[in-house]
Amino acid sequence: MSDARTFSSPLDTQSVRADFPILSRVLANDFPLVYLDSANSSQKPRQVVAALEEHYLQHNANVARAMHQLGAEATAAYEGGRDKVAAFIGATNRDEIVFTKNASEALNLAAHTLGASLKPGDEVVISEMEHHSNIVPWQLACERTGATLRWFGVTGEGRLDLSNIEELINERTKIVSLTWVSNALGTINPITSIAEKAHAVGAVMVVDASQAVPQFPVDVSTLGADLLAFTGHKTVGPTGIGVLWGRYDLLASLPPFLGGGEMIEVVRMTGSTYAPPPARFEAGTPPIAQSVGLGAALDYLAGIGMDKIAAHEQAITAYALEGLQTVPGLKILGPTDTVDRGGAISFELDGVHPHDVSTVLDTRGIAVRAGHHCARPVHERFGMQSSTRASFYLYTTPEEIDALVDGLGFVRSFFKVD
Repeated sequence: MSDARTFSSPLDTQSVRADFPILSRVLANDFPLVYLDSANSSQKPRQVVAALEEHYLQHNANVARAMHQLGAEATAAYEGGRDKVAAFIGATNRDEIVFTKNASEALNLAAHTLGASLKPGDEVVISEMEHHSNIVPWQLACERTGATLRWFGVTGEGRLDLSNIEELINERTKIVSLTWVSNALGTINPITSIAEKAHAVGAVMVVDASQAVPQFPVDVSTLGADLLAFTGHKTVGPTGIGVLWGRYDLLASLPPFLGGGEMIEVVRMTGSTYAPPPARFEAGTPPIAQSVGLGAALDYLAGIGMDKIAAHEQAITAYALEGLQTVPGLKILGPTDTVDRGGAISFELDGVHPHDVSTVLDTRGIAVRAGHHCARPVHERFGMQSSTRASFYLYTTPEEIDALVDGLGFVRSFFKVD
């Protein structure tokens, strides 16, 4: 295992951790919490919790409909969150930001509205490494319309197999929808170059950025995506809010996803007309406080610096890869180096079921995830039913990685694995 003294990060992790009270918890058996499940959901700094509390205690009201001071304050706070999201991801127009309840809803919105124009003979391209949220909506869209779903495979090293890209993205391709960073493999995909191929045949490029936006700087103005989805709860923000960014001209051409209040212009019994984006896609009472919390979360991340967070993520991932490869019988699912790799490492431990690995680690205060991580097809690609996943963030320390490696040694001895 690596010597912790060789670890170098631009972040003062102890200062960062002071903003996250939960990280100081001591769990059962008097073990300190070692939280290694941030790809599932990140922890929340006190600044985000304070922003939510202040909003609910001082400004709580519905938006747009309420013509009184609290309503005006709530509306300004809600729309202020939209402004902060736009700035954080490099959007040039705040009206390109659509709030949803999570990234899954954002991707369903994309599949439902884009899918409205699909027909038999058209093709949609995804990949074998997608989260289920970027598989099932496209399967449903193709079932509804008669379009054909196709996909990129994955190489033995856990990279996107681009060997047949010229055949896969062709004149029949209408939509390409890919993850930027795999939640199971950690692989970072070359979105910009794939988007160029998609655009060359007139296809729309959709990106699941749920694991990307929290980890490194994002600029949608240069990425090449036409639509991009991410979620608040992985970016130190609250649950219950997701984001769909889209080129405004594309959003303006799409039909509504849900019907209800605020997404309309005029409603008559004979028919309705619809508001322009983003209101067209935000039917009903929106995630008001969640927008406030997400704005505070993005302020927090921007204050630290996404370049520094990205450097820390790469450093802690390199340290973890090195440490995990010293554990006998452990096989990493995905790239074993940090080149084009994010901070989630899935692995299997020979002779021990992933659920058992997770359960025993939990007795030592170590929180990891076990299962197929909503990415069953990529597990099947590698002949695995499930895996254990450790994932890191700006508050992860090398000492926590050491605890994981030591804990895996304890798991091996507990199950008497040779």
